[in-house]
Amino acid sequence: MFASISSWWSGSPAAPEKPYDPTDPKQNPLNPKGLKPCCACPETKAARDDCFLKTDASEADEKCRELVQRHIACMRGYGFKI
Repeated sequence: MFASISSWWSGSPAAPEKPYDPTDPKQNPLNPKGLKPCCACPETKAARDDCFLKTDASEADEKCRELVQRHIACMRGYGFKI
């Protein structure tokens, strides 16, 4: 309500805030190349995926836990909220 009232006096509408975009280097200095989640951390992603593909489904959660945690840490290092 107050934003519309204040725009009456300023002459221009208030600019809406952009939502956080981890791929935008201006918003996220941890990701200067602007990598998308699918392209970030290819080494940890490949190791994690291999583990799940090569391990029996009943054991995969336990055996691949450390690789999943490494991938999550890598993604957070690029500023992705996981």
